[in-house]
Amino acid sequence: MYSTAFLDLPPLRQASGSVQLPGSKSISNRVLLLAALSEGTTEVHDLLASDDTRVMLDALRALGCGVHEAGGGVACITGLGGRRPASPAKLFLGNAGTAMRPLTAALALLGGEYELSGIPRMHERPIGDLVDALRQLGCRIDCLGSEGYPPLRIDHEGGLPPLRLDAPIRVRGDVSSQFLTALLLALPLVAQEQDVVIEVVGALISRPYIHITLELLARFGIAVRHDDWQRFVIPAGSQYRSPGQIHVEADASSASYFIAAGAMAAGLDGQKPLKILGVGLDSIQGDIRFVEAAQAMGARVAGGPGWLEVGRGAWPLKAIDLDCNHIPDAAMTLAVMALYADGVTTLRNIASWRVKETDRIAAMACELRKLGATVEEGPDWLSVAPLPRAADWRAASIHTYDDHRVAMCFSLAAFNPAGLPVRIEDPRCVGKTFPDYFEALFAVAQTPPERIPVICIDGPTASGKGTVAAQVAQQLGYHFLDSGAMYRTAALAAMRAGIAIEAQHEPRLAELARHLPVRFEGGRIWLAGDDITDAIRTEEAGMNASRVSALPAVRQALVALQLGFRRLPGLVADGRDMGTVIFPAAPLKVFLTASAAVRAERRHKQLISKGISATISDLRADLEARDARDASRSASPLKAAEDALLLDNSLLTIDEAVAQVVAWWQARQPF
Repeated sequence: MYSTAFLDLPPLRQASGSVQLPGSKSISNRVLLLAALSEGTTEVHDLLASDDTRVMLDALRALGCGVHEAGGGVACITGLGGRRPASPAKLFLGNAGTAMRPLTAALALLGGEYELSGIPRMHERPIGDLVDALRQLGCRIDCLGSEGYPPLRIDHEGGLPPLRLDAPIRVRGDVSSQFLTALLLALPLVAQEQDVVIEVVGALISRPYIHITLELLARFGIAVRHDDWQRFVIPAGSQYRSPGQIHVEADASSASYFIAAGAMAAGLDGQKPLKILGVGLDSIQGDIRFVEAAQAMGARVAGGPGWLEVGRGAWPLKAIDLDCNHIPDAAMTLAVMALYADGVTTLRNIASWRVKETDRIAAMACELRKLGATVEEGPDWLSVAPLPRAADWRAASIHTYDDHRVAMCFSLAAFNPAGLPVRIEDPRCVGKTFPDYFEALFAVAQTPPERIPVICIDGPTASGKGTVAAQVAQQLGYHFLDSGAMYRTAALAAMRAGIAIEAQHEPRLAELARHLPVRFEGGRIWLAGDDITDAIRTEEAGMNASRVSALPAVRQALVALQLGFRRLPGLVADGRDMGTVIFPAAPLKVFLTASAAVRAERRHKQLISKGISATISDLRADLEARDARDASRSASPLKAAEDALLLDNSLLTIDEAVAQVVAWWQARQPF
């Protein structure tokens, strides 16, 4: 997951390949709570790993449930089975409405003393209608801040008070379906001796999410009847029964971004449609009907159990006027697709957007306007005019409001015809439902190599270029290439393969170098699955690297390999010839240097810390001699590119040098 302050998406052209979606947030947290309320152990497969499920798992542990995470998306939940949860307990639930609302209802009906809180935005999200419904029953719940909003206190330490179950429990359905879901999940706890009835006041929004709730309740032994989605009956004698194992379907809301990408950019130039794995046309999730909306806009969609294939059909996309009550979350994606349509698109019946992670109607309108769109909004609707010409688009830095869906749907603006980049602020917010979203997007998106930005940081030995480059890459969320390590790695791989580093073996060595499985992650260097960071820093490894670099075919193979590191979303490359030979058209080239005296002192400290004796004078002489050799060699001599910016870091800390490079990069961006 990207944890940078922002992530710049270069302009994207097309999409192909396949993407495996994570589990559904809505299903994951419902299943976790149902498992916690059941007797015995439930093995949950394909559980979404996200911020929202993390706070739910932490809450269940705090309440006394057995929670064992086996890895690979598998969690084993040993439920309370009628036992009273651990009490008192303070539960922090982040911004997870799918945890806050159902846990409030369940704990209010289990007895005990609890405080439930979240981040500041959670304390702005209404819960009053659910609290009012539970108070109708006789539950004691206090709002610790503003009335009708979290944080909440449930005070049943002396035992569950007598509950009024004879009359129907009334709850509004026109603000959030999560209030009704919370009651449906919790009320079987008290439906032992008589039917419990819930009546919905007003129109029920987001009905498909209630369908998910009913389907999952049935899997856990609770057969709820309903009358036209306005009256729900939980039968007397209801008891949660673990199914033993349950698989979480992939998230249909998350599928919407890739369905949209396919509708806009898949199947071009003879490529196959974009394949989406984990959710199919038979999904129990209401948001699978996003497929119908995408088809109405011109997408070509095929599918079966657990898979979809999407390609571009009509282009530009067709404008639509749609009641989106059935796809409230996925409808946000339509607002960005509307930028590519042939007329004004209007999304109606989306009042629930106002009370989500942010006011999504206001947020979408604001950010769409940044891109150049004309947008109108109302209490429960949004109209978006397209940007038909490349000249109409503007590069924009998208504020994400700590809202995962804002971040994900605006990534689709990178497919704009103007070839403009898009900045996504706080990309880590996608961790709420899809931590690896951007990695998944980059795995299927393509763009010409020249559109992928490269920052080159060259310089002499011990100038600090490797450390600076690695930290710049980390700050920007870009890939990192340590070109100096490539030759050392190739030499080590040759030795391990039993190939002598000699001229007669040059073809074999070149073939090995051409397919060298090297990667740079977490400040370490990996050869396949082996951490070789320390193994290539020995004196012997350096000598072998020099011998390898003397072979022209090997150098040519490693140049091709280095060019392959230019991948979405961008690259920071350090070495001696990155800006002059490997990436001469890079938009930013930095030549980082320091005086020989400073470099010798730095190298001395490194060696002493490793227990290696050395003198500063000898190190300085060695560095000066090496500088002279590197500057005078016939192949790729060490020198600054003509358009490189010179950075002498003799008196700078690493952080100061990194900040300067990032500042130079920022100054070149159009945001």
